[in-house]
Amino acid sequence: MDTTCEYCSGKHKERDEKEYKDLMNRLKRIEGQVRGVENMLENDAYCTDILMQVSAISSALNSFNKVLLANHVKTCVADNIRSGNEEVVDELVTVLQKLMK
Repeated sequence: MDTTCEYCSGKHKERDEKEYKDLMNRLKRIEGQVRGVENMLENDAYCTDILMQVSAISSALNSFNKVLLANHVKTCVADNIRSGNEEVVDELVTVLQKLMK
């Protein structure tokens, strides 16, 4: 299975078990919400009901991003700065600019 993507940096990060489980649980809930929207569409649910569920999915994704970003700053960014690699700040600024589009 090819897991490469055009947006991936090629870098890797080992996450502790707690962080990994938290992020995976969030994604599984989001995945369930998306399947729920599919079912709503298949069952001819009313437009506003679907829109409200999609809004909840967007909020859940934003929450996921906030947690992941906080973890990134506290670990990856801080560790890189401590080791003298200040280029990670430019990388963070670029990512934030893309996230805020």
